[in-house]
Amino acid sequence: MAGKEVTLDVRQMPPWERHPKIFEAIDSLGVGDTLKLINDHEPRPLHYQILAERPGEFEYTAREEGLHEWVARITRVAAASAAS
Repeated sequence: MAGKEVTLDVRQMPPWERHPKIFEAIDSLGVGDTLKLINDHEPRPLHYQILAERPGEFEYTAREEGLHEWVARITRVAAASAAS
């Protein structure tokens, strides 16, 4: 069963605010919920950070959908581990 989808567009945020805001959003997701993240560049460093800091908790896909518009879908697939 699919959960809810929340959209977060970080293109107008200062770069230093983006990752903290994104992690706040993904940490609030329930299992099955998705964050639709809209960014102005490929969010590959974010993907690596999620893999390192939240292993096994999220599925991540990203693709370019327009000029200066990358959309990543980050879905919680497991509850937060005790180590997070």
